[in-house]
Amino acid sequence: MTAYDIFLAPFADYGFMRRALIACLCLGLGSGPIGVFLMLRRMSLMGDAMSHAVLPGAAIGYLIAGSLSLTAMGLGGLVAGLSVALLSGLVSRMTVLQEDASFASFYLTSLALGVLIVSLRGSNIDLLHVLFGTILAIDAPALYQIGAITTVTLLALAVIYRPLVMECFDPGFLRTVGGRGPVYHFLFLLLVVLNLVASFQALGTLMAVGLMMLPAAIAQLWSRSLPAMMAIAAATATASGYIGLIASYHFEFASGPTIIIAASLIYGFSILFSPSGLARRLIPRPHLRG
Repeated sequence: MTAYDIFLAPFADYGFMRRALIACLCLGLGSGPIGVFLMLRRMSLMGDAMSHAVLPGAAIGYLIAGSLSLTAMGLGGLVAGLSVALLSGLVSRMTVLQEDASFASFYLTSLALGVLIVSLRGSNIDLLHVLFGTILAIDAPALYQIGAITTVTLLALAVIYRPLVMECFDPGFLRTVGGRGPVYHFLFLLLVVLNLVASFQALGTLMAVGLMMLPAAIAQLWSRSLPAMMAIAAATATASGYIGLIASYHFEFASGPTIIIAASLIYGFSILFSPSGLARRLIPRPHLRG
């Protein structure tokens, strides 16, 4: 078997592999930078909670459409995700609960409700598709929608980049100068939910946040510059998609979990060999002699 057979032939021979690769590219370009901001804002676990919160809306969209329609499920997931985000913020401001605690409560309820809805009206195969995604089944209309969400994400990040960075590092100063921090916070949550909806059909609700947070963690290990971190996160997410698709094709693994495992292996390598990794800490360096 030649290098061409291993690395290029699956995409040259099969249209569904090409569509899956393009979907991974789009998801990486959009989700990678969003994941970096989630990590800088210390909202990593909140992103995971929101990925589960979209499930009941997606399940209702699935029942209405009668199939795994990205349009119906995406609209339902968008409404459900934004509703949970707004309700969590409202509860945290009107009660003694912190925002992460209210998010955890709402996402557990949403996850249970979504699984219940799908199990009542669908089959076990439908439930598996909703939970774990079907990236190899992405068709052209779904690909257009994922590409549109990525385009909107990149344009929106370009517009709100400076206030978003300011809110990450010095929210007090943003409030002092009248920077409308809550508005940018809501816009950012909207971008998070949009990218989770885009990842929904590819990776399912259980792993949709994987291409956000793992590449962001990898980027933080390799760089301290925000633009570089965003670029590394996007490149890592795309590379994970390519490696995962290749491995799943040759070894007949499930594609979605294999993509996340590929990102996890890159993360493990980065923990060991990045500039701030364990290898540099464990290998003694000679002291400077003055």
